Amino acid sequence: MNNTKVLIVDDEKDYLILMQERLASWGYEIAIATGGKEALNVIREKNPDIVILDYFMPDMDGTAVLREIRKFDMNLAVIMLTAHADIKNIKGAQGLGVSAFIPKISDCSDVMVSLRAALDLAQKKSD
Repeated sequence: MNNTKVLIVDDEKDYLILMQERLASWGYEIAIATGGKEALNVIREKNPDIVILDYFMPDMDGTAVLREIRKFDMNLAVIMLTAHADIKNIKGAQGLGVSAFIPKISDCSDVMVSLRAALDLAQKKSD
């Protein structure tokens, strides 16, 4: 049994449910948040090992959330997902110590392969 706690943050509820079900089937303990402010509260309450963070959200974008996380936790593994990957987004997230940057692709299986590899890498770094 995998004891790794993962927080998934995404404002698209259908995508959030899909991710929650998939990661739970992989054995991760899952928490969810539908926005940046909620995510920061969940991080403080549940102390996840890894955060999967959507880049574009209405209340706070992923970089703003990551910037807030880094104020109180420099080592938390964060995997950023976005439907609109561009160099500016990637560089901004890398500068804040993002573990991986994964574009959301229309074919969910491609995202899941990349996500599984990123989760494995983040988990090894935290062990």
